[in-house]
Amino acid sequence: MGSADPFELRLAPSAPQWLDAVKADFDTFLRDHASCEKKASGMAMNIASHYPDKPDLLRAMMDLAVEELSHYREVVRLLLDRGSAPGADSRDAYVHAMNGLIRRGTDVYLFDRLLVAAVIEARGHERFALLAQQLEDESLRRFYRAISASEDRHWTLFCELAALYFPRDQIVSRLAELVRHEARIVADLPPRAALH
Repeated sequence: MGSADPFELRLAPSAPQWLDAVKADFDTFLRDHASCEKKASGMAMNIASHYPDKPDLLRAMMDLAVEELSHYREVVRLLLDRGSAPGADSRDAYVHAMNGLIRRGTDVYLFDRLLVAAVIEARGHERFALLAQQLEDESLRRFYRAISASEDRHWTLFCELAALYFPRDQIVSRLAELVRHEARIVADLPPRAALH
């Protein structure tokens, strides 16, 4: 991911077919991106509401919810400027499969929830960076470079939050497991004009 990666999160690279699908139908991709940002804001608020007894987690999730909602606003503005509009939210097969990896039980649920979120954000970082390299419009390139940098901070944030409550060696070990599962999930999904 970045030069400083203490959590050793190494994703399998996205297939070139994903980028081809996005470039072939960019407005559809933008609608999905808007939906992802809105859902990410809701996810952060959901975590905040479930853990009011963890002030560090609560503060981080409130800030993240606001940031993700700000990204939603920016993507919707892009859509409107292009004469398009956001669409109805649909089920994200990738996120659904990733959330299926979260184990139930008081000892592991928060642990897995934070680390699954980290992997999802890391995938966003990777894909937005790829997109920023390929777009012809310079303003869109700048926008997606900035969004990619945000996703980079977000996956690291989720790992750092996990480290407040769980041993680092367990985090590294579980991340490795989740990354292996994530590679299979990504490989099994058909490329489409969507973030995942």
